[in-house]
Amino acid sequence: MSDHSKVFNYEIEGLSYTVTVYEEAGAFYADIQMTEGSMDVNAIYFGDDDSSGPSASLDGPLNMNGAKLDGEKVQWDEAVALSDPGLGTEGSDKETYLTDGDTLTVSLDIDNLDEIDIFGIRATSATNDAGSIKGVSDDPEDPEEATYEKVFFGEVFSDEGDPLGGTFILDEEPDPNPYSIPSLPEGTEPTFENYVNYFVSDEIGGEVSSLTSVVFYETDDDGGLSEVFRLDAPDGGFQDVDELLTAYDEATDGSSLTGESSESSDGQDLLAALTVDGSADTEVDTGEDFEEDDLEIV
Repeated sequence: MSDHSKVFNYEIEGLSYTVTVYEEAGAFYADIQMTEGSMDVNAIYFGDDDSSGPSASLDGPLNMNGAKLDGEKVQWDEAVALSDPGLGTEGSDKETYLTDGDTLTVSLDIDNLDEIDIFGIRATSATNDAGSIKGVSDDPEDPEEATYEKVFFGEVFSDEGDPLGGTFILDEEPDPNPYSIPSLPEGTEPTFENYVNYFVSDEIGGEVSSLTSVVFYETDDDGGLSEVFRLDAPDGGFQDVDELLTAYDEATDGSSLTGESSESSDGQDLLAALTVDGSADTEVDTGEDFEEDDLEIV
């Protein structure tokens, strides 16, 4: 499935489902997944957030008359019939009949995802009290994507897991920047995808296949940069950018990283801020005065 998608959830007593609308290889689809109960999906309706113009409708038992969203009447741009009500001789084997865990994939005649902000399902043989639904749901606002103040694209680590060789990238260039620390281009949102794109850009020239682990840093309660998460490469390494981003999405489930901060000693914290050739990569608050000459770079 494409990373570009919209998700619509619907839940009432005895029945719930999720609709994921997405693009794949230039075509658009809706995956209707039953999460509780069962229903026979007879028609789908959808539209954008512009309520002007006539509303699409289907005749007879496939209509969505009276369906509302947040108390307001819905203006539908498209209505698509999928099946007649009633399970008939097919019974539970009917293609449009979904039970808990089943998914029905429907092709959509649209040009882009912006055409769908509201999704409706007309279903019968349902497990709610009424035995049928005119389900309407809108796409909730996407959760804010996690951002990071520093990311380490690591190739070499000590036996204790301390970064030794690789590339640190900051969200913003420090001033002054005596060690020429790489940072995202000005105005770039510090999401992981943007860090990765900059890492593999011509300016940095990084290769994801050489990565052992990726380490994420955020400011802790004491004002210092602390590790909050690390993403280890699989056996054989990451094959390409897509595999790396997919691994990140799976590890975070699309939410902000919440791994525990590392419990490194002060010396290890400072080492995490140094490149393999011994040049400091960022200023790290160790909590006490620390002479750089006291640290032997491995």
